[in-house]
Amino acid sequence: MSTLFDFLAKGGLIMIPMLGFSIVTLACALERSWFWYRLLSRESRIVHDVLEAAQYDLQQAKAIARQAEDLPIGRFLLAPLQLNQPSPETFRLAMEGALDDEFVQMRKGDKLLETVIAVSPLLGLLGTVTGLILTFSNLNIGGGEGGKQATLAAAGIGEALITTAAGMVLAIVALLIFRVMVVLQSQQMDYFTKVGTQLELIYRQGWYEPAQREQLAAR
Repeated sequence: MSTLFDFLAKGGLIMIPMLGFSIVTLACALERSWFWYRLLSRESRIVHDVLEAAQYDLQQAKAIARQAEDLPIGRFLLAPLQLNQPSPETFRLAMEGALDDEFVQMRKGDKLLETVIAVSPLLGLLGTVTGLILTFSNLNIGGGEGGKQATLAAAGIGEALITTAAGMVLAIVALLIFRVMVVLQSQQMDYFTKVGTQLELIYRQGWYEPAQREQLAAR
């Protein structure tokens, strides 16, 4: 722990916001990891159960989706199923609205990571500049105490290099986390669209169209 504090101290004041960015990036990564783990580990089973139940009993399908309401896929499937005998167009609109809402939740943390990716290298560059300023301010060409001046100059160069490296590493880590999240979001959008189409077809062919034919026959 003391080594870490020594490293931060050598980086100067710029390391304070760097440390703050590191903490929020780690917190964001952990929270998003838990979010995606819960979703990906359960959604396939939920989708299977809801689609299977929807072929025979919409109320049972709605009950299954409601039990998974803590997950995006549960809320997405529940949105059209909780409507009272909707038309296919209304059914689709409910799913599209739910998909938009869930995608907003999936993108949680994106803006934070984008900020870290953009600002961290700039902070590293700022640390480089301040370190070089410190280096040159401690140089006294032709003066005495050459060893002491060399030590102070080395400290300034060290600060410049540490902050530059820290900014680059932090930006790279945040970028990798962000790219993984973007890929997962894209995959989920495609998956939700596919599942929504299947549910809409089940509703249209298994429930809405037969009801329409019965009404026409009754006339």
